[in-house]
Amino acid sequence: MKEHYDFSRGKHGPIVSPAANKTRITIRLDSDIVSWFKEQVHRAGGGNYQTLINDALRRHIQETQEPLEETLRRVLREELQGARLPPATEVAEPPAPYDASPDDS
Repeated sequence: MKEHYDFSRGKHGPIVSPAANKTRITIRLDSDIVSWFKEQVHRAGGGNYQTLINDALRRHIQETQEPLEETLRRVLREELQGARLPPATEVAEPPAPYDASPDDS
């Protein structure tokens, strides 16, 4: 082993560049969640638990996306349920049924 190593031309960062479509974040997950994903990787004989988490999040997003029309209907229903209508002061009688029979007079 050498007494001194020259790192003056060394580079910071990972040896392998991350994929362009990936973003590094720091996230705190419950220990049991991380353990479950790691166990799945172990049972499969290898892999990456972070990839499994990413896949699970992607599936959730795809399954919960709804068309704009459905979103608008849901929001309007929620808003209308929360709206208070003023109390009715009079209750109108329903109109009499239309009689289409010929007049006998």
